[in-house]
Parts: sequence; structure tokens; C-alpha cells
Amino acid sequence: MNKLKALWLTLDSSLWFVPTLMVLAALGAAYGLVHLDLYVGAGWTSRYPLLFGAGAAGARGMLSAIAGSMITVAGLIFSLTLSTLAQVASQYTSRLLRNFMRDRTNQVVMGFFVSIFVYCLAVLRTIRGGDEGGFVPSLAVAFGLLLALVSIGMLIFFIHHIASSIQAANIVAGVADETVKLLDKVFPTRLGDDATPAERADLAAGPELHWQPLPAPTTGYVQGIDRAALLTFAQQAGVIVRMEHAIGSFVQEEETLASVASPDGRPLPAASDLAKGLANGYRLGNQRTLDQDVGFGLRQLVDIALKALSPGINDVTTAVMCVDRLGALLRTLAGRHLASSVRAEAGQVRVLTIDPDFTSYLGTAFDQVRANAAAALAIYLRLLLALTKVAPHCSAEASRAALRQQADLTLAAAEANLAVAYDLDQVRARYQELQAALRALPAGG
Repeated sequence: MNKLKALWLTLDSSLWFVPTLMVLAALGAAYGLVHLDLYVGAGWTSRYPLLFGAGAAGARGMLSAIAGSMITVAGLIFSLTLSTLAQVASQYTSRLLRNFMRDRTNQVVMGFFVSIFVYCLAVLRTIRGGDEGGFVPSLAVAFGLLLALVSIGMLIFFIHHIASSIQAANIVAGVADETVKLLDKVFPTRLGDDATPAERADLAAGPELHWQPLPAPTTGYVQGIDRAALLTFAQQAGVIVRMEHAIGSFVQEEETLASVASPDGRPLPAASDLAKGLANGYRLGNQRTLDQDVGFGLRQLVDIALKALSPGINDVTTAVMCVDRLGALLRTLAGRHLASSVRAEAGQVRVLTIDPDFTSYLGTAFDQVRANAAAALAIYLRLLLALTKVAPHCSAEASRAALRQQADLTLAAAEANLAVAYDLDQVRARYQELQAALRALPAGG
């Protein structure tokens, strides 16, 4: 299942898969309409000469003109797309390229113009003049004209879409929206059940576990974990699985990907069987993806903020937008239940997971932005404001402690980098607002 998932992710983010499907659909439409023309005959089309009155020469000329113009526009579309990708990589971050390549609008528009070109070629070869038998597929030719008219609106729409998609606000909002959807997908999923105190006690009181490392089959990032497959593997093999790397981690070939142990001291299955079963639960790839990796969504926003704060770009406003979105995502994370790392099934501990906690996500979101804020007053104020908005949603004391630590670090960075007393007074006032919000919270768990 992980192989199929990896294949689909690759196809979904390619610029050729959807256009290829559309080209095949265009060939099917040409074949179907030509045969429909053969079936219904040309008698009824003679009653509408303005729509279907073109002869063989006129039909050939029109389809040839449409085909030539469509392939020219298709070249323009590809050029615009490549220049957009280059601009996004240089101005924001190269980690956004996959998002633009996965943009369904870009894929459909590319496929649309190439499909019209292929459709016209397919219909052209069926037209016959008087000496050749005399056949003009009037329906197919009229449909080609209709596609050409629609293509005008499609071109205008594509230019509007490209102009909108490269605006900083839309890019930041797009990344944040994708990450929110991922939060809704990832955190409700369960890997078995939280182990009960009794199950934890049984594990602790049982025989000492002897962990056998299972190596990674290849080098790459942990893109996803098939939780159902991993739990099934642990049950069928009668073992406890201990994850050694979380989603988004980089693993080298032959490095320990996970470890297994027998809960009752019985001999383990063959190492090759264990490695095969474990491989079905993990998906490794050359880059991190947003399929299950919430941290990668945060990472993209952080990268945009860091590029905006760099001396070469110096776009503090974009960095502020990133901090605002990061704060909104952290607020959502703070309200989600992050499952226990000890997972059980049918009364038996089966998997020991490694998942980032709220403190880890908070550090990913704000540490590098704060470190690169330099003398940007707006960044310090926005960081403290974001923490203030997150605070009411943190019920665990550990999460509140992480907020306090971030607030202290932000204040210390501001005092080290801001030389104007007026600016420092604003930061300190915002810091006090956060402390007041934390003190007003009920006792946490």
C-alpha cells in the first residue's frame, strides 16, 4: 500500500500525468465524434450551413489553424509556468515548487491546450476531399471550433491564476491551508489505543526486552507511516515495535529504522520476515512531503519567513504574515490531543511511537524566525502576539512552560538587537500581556 501511495504522490505532483490523461481523452473524443458523424450521416447538417457548411478544404484549413495556434499557446503556457517556478524558488523557497507542480489548475490548463492540438490532428487525418471519397466529420470539426473558442477564456484565466498564485499573501495562505487540512487528517487517526496504566505496568513488570534493530532499506526522509500496516505487522509477528525515527526524519541506508522485541521472551521471527513486514509500514523518499508531515508545513512557512528576512530581500511584511499563520497553526495544534507514545491493541502493548509534541512544533515554528529577526521590531511584537493567542488553548503545563520559554527568548533577543528604548518598551509591554494571559489560565494538567 505504501508503494501505491508513493506512486500516487509522485504522479499527483507531476506536470505530465494530468496532461497525458487529457490527451488520451482528446483522442477518444476525436474517435467517438468521427464515428458519430459516420453513423448519423451528413443529411441533417446540411440544414445548418452556417454551423456545418465547411467543405473538406475549409475544414482542413480551420483545424490546421487551430492546431498551430494551440501548440504555440501551449509553448507560452509552459514558459510562463517555468518562469513562475524559478521566481518562487528564488524569492520564497524551493520547497514550494512541489506545491506549484501539484496545482491542479496548472496541470489542467497545460493539458487543455495540448489536447486541442492532438484532437485537431486526429480529426484532420479523417477528412477526405472529392477524389478521396468525400468525407467531412462536421460534428468533430464543429467541436474543434468550440474548443478553440473556450481556449481563449482558458488562457485569460491561466494568466490571472499565475498572477494571483505568486502573490506572497496567497502563497503563505495556501501553505497554511494545506497544513490545516493535514492536521484534520493526521491527528484524528489512531494507531491502536492509548495503553492503559495496567498495560504499561505489565510491560514494565515483564521480562527485560531485547531489542533487535531493523535497518532502513534505503536512504531518504520518512515521508509517511502506514499505521494500520505497522500495527498488523506487530500483531501477526507477535512483537513490540519501537520507532526510532519520526515522520520527516532523515534515515541512512542500513541505519536502524525501528526495533522489535518479543514481549514474552519467545524467539523472534526471521530477520528477513521482520524487515519485510516493517518495510510495508514505512515510506521513504528523497524529500519531505505534506502527506503526513505536519512539521514540514511549518517548515515551509519558516523558510518563507527566513528568505523574507534575508538582507537580499528584506521583506518584513511577508515574514510577519508567516508568523501570523504559524501562530494560527500552533493554536490549532494546542487544541488537539497528541496521542500517547505507548500504543496497545487487544490488551497488549504493540508499538512505541516517536511523534513530535507541541513543544517541538513550537520550536520549529519560532526558533529560527526569532534568531533571524535582527532589528525587525515587527517580528518580535508579532511573535509575542502569536504566543498570547495560543496561550488560552494550552491546557497542559508542559505546553505553557514552552510558551513561557519562547516568550523569555523573544524578549532576550529583542533586548539584544533593538537599540531604541521606544521599541523595547513596546516589546516589554507585549511580553507582560502574554504573562498576564498565562497567569489567568486555570491550573493545567
